Amino acid sequence: MKKEEIIDKVNAFLVEEFEIEQDLINPDATWSDIGVDSLDFVDIVVIVDNTFDIKLKGEDMADVRTLNDFYDFLEGRMNKKAS
Repeated sequence: MKKEEIIDKVNAFLVEEFEIEQDLINPDATWSDIGVDSLDFVDIVVIVDNTFDIKLKGEDMADVRTLNDFYDFLEGRMNKKAS
């Protein structure tokens, strides 16, 4: 899956499931910038599993600070899964 597709899917579920305003979603935004807290992140883990078939663990996300970090992380996991 291309990074653009990952970005589109992530941004779509952030808008639809968490009612985040589209103009707040940008690659440099942090989770707190867009209003995602630790409870919301539990839901994100489930959505990522259902959407991308990737199991996330807390330690996986230790270095993910921005949405771009998250997109890159998912892209790396998708590429690893495909090979």
